Amino acid sequence: MLIQLGIPRFEQYIFNMALVHLCDRESHVGQLMRHHHNPIDHADSTEELDSKPWTPSQIKLYVPHPEQQYEGLSLEAGLTQGYNIEIESIPNRDSIPYVIPRGAQFVLVLRQKGVDVGFNLAAIGLFIRPLALLKLDWIVDAQQAEYQSIVVRHPVIRNYPGDWEQKLNLFLQQEIAYESLPNLVDYVDRSLNSDYSPPHWQQISRS
Repeated sequence: MLIQLGIPRFEQYIFNMALVHLCDRESHVGQLMRHHHNPIDHADSTEELDSKPWTPSQIKLYVPHPEQQYEGLSLEAGLTQGYNIEIESIPNRDSIPYVIPRGAQFVLVLRQKGVDVGFNLAAIGLFIRPLALLKLDWIVDAQQAEYQSIVVRHPVIRNYPGDWEQKLNLFLQQEIAYESLPNLVDYVDRSLNSDYSPPHWQQISRS
């Protein structure tokens, strides 16, 4: 979970809900990621999918205005289904301002500033699946190149190991491999944990 000064609660809930979808291969978003990883046959077994890091992708996470309404679909329903998340190939890796470690996925956060208006870039970062977290650089002032580094942990996983920050930093510095990270995501992926039931938007926003 993320408790961070300067980041509105609604947007914190968006990030938490996004992690729920990204970590669960049975979700709508999880199926998109499986297909991107193996477009020929994305019905691979769990063992085959976990045998190597997934193909690098670009995750677009849209943060709608909290009062935005959609024809035929409520905002709550769309967020519960993960319809505000898109998975696509990285169009130009040279445009990304830092190295993406092997196994991580690039994230763009696009925020809607008002009802029925477009989206602007709000943050960039990485999704690190084994640790079930987002590492984001939140744009404080684009003109002054000021950023706030934030980490969003999965809202269901209460007990992260004591050395998770050290492992994260070593991974980002490419001093340890993807395979050396603890596999916390196993607890919040229905393809690996049949007892897990993902929360919906109301549960996230009330937590």
